[in-house]
Amino acid sequence: MKIYVGVTDNDWFYFLSKIAPDEINFWQPGSQSVFKVLKPGELFLFKLHAPINSIAGGGVFIKYMRLPLSIAWRSFKEKNGVPDFETFFQKISKYRHAKAFVEHDPEIGCIMLSNPFFFKPEEYIQVPPDWSPSIVSGKSYLAYEPVGKWLQEQLEQRLAFINAQLPNTQEKDALSLSENERYGIPYLINPRIGQGIFRSLVIDAYKRCCAITGEQTLPVLDAAHIKPYDKSGPHNVKNGLLLRTDIHRLFDQGLVTLTPDFHVEVSNRIKEEYDNGKEYYKYHGQRMLIIPDEEYERPSPEFIQWHNENVFNKVSM
Repeated sequence: MKIYVGVTDNDWFYFLSKIAPDEINFWQPGSQSVFKVLKPGELFLFKLHAPINSIAGGGVFIKYMRLPLSIAWRSFKEKNGVPDFETFFQKISKYRHAKAFVEHDPEIGCIMLSNPFFFKPEEYIQVPPDWSPSIVSGKSYLAYEPVGKWLQEQLEQRLAFINAQLPNTQEKDALSLSENERYGIPYLINPRIGQGIFRSLVIDAYKRCCAITGEQTLPVLDAAHIKPYDKSGPHNVKNGLLLRTDIHRLFDQGLVTLTPDFHVEVSNRIKEEYDNGKEYYKYHGQRMLIIPDEEYERPSPEFIQWHNENVFNKVSM
């Protein structure tokens, strides 16, 4: 288990600490370097710039992705650490040639973190004793080595204090430190996946293509919930589909669904009620064009069954 201490923009940190989001995007202005230090579930800590030079919080690492600037904003909005897209644009443009923003929608690196926590100034942790002022991006520590153990002890003390102040049981569970039976390394349990990370994970699982049509234009693709979030459907990739916007609307209105073996069904209601639908009936009976490679990312039969029984209004063809 590793702990990563990342050099953090102070303004980014202060903005997020005020809104206390459920997830954040620790973005990198370029996409050339890939963040490979942590595995999902390991800790990413925020080390503020001088004159503070202290660790002020952190979060649970979920995934690193490269995303177009517009999609990063659409997915995370203020959770990017800025109040609006214009400010986001200006911050990143300081590190990249402004012309690129006129001609293209450049990709940026996105380090996606769940369960972020923010310490008060009196709770800040001093930088590790081996920290060098020449470190530009950050430094990782093995949790079972001396400095790593010292860091986790400091975190345990502060998170236990924060936990004691929280009235909500779910929030307490999310900020608890648990012991790994084999290695004795504490980690944050029950990381909550928010809407922004959910969208990004679905985009990645479906290779940036609509599951049904194969459309690859990201601005018109939506991360759809099979079972809606407001119906207790989780932000889980197995409850997600990447769909072209019009297909997404039909899916939500019960005019399109899937079978458990990933074939498309299109309701007769499109023709009967709207006297149209030629564009959509060509997909009827077709197997999904894009199916995630990993079993754990594929649509869950449980959620598909729920959609069939509660949303899809089928009339026999």
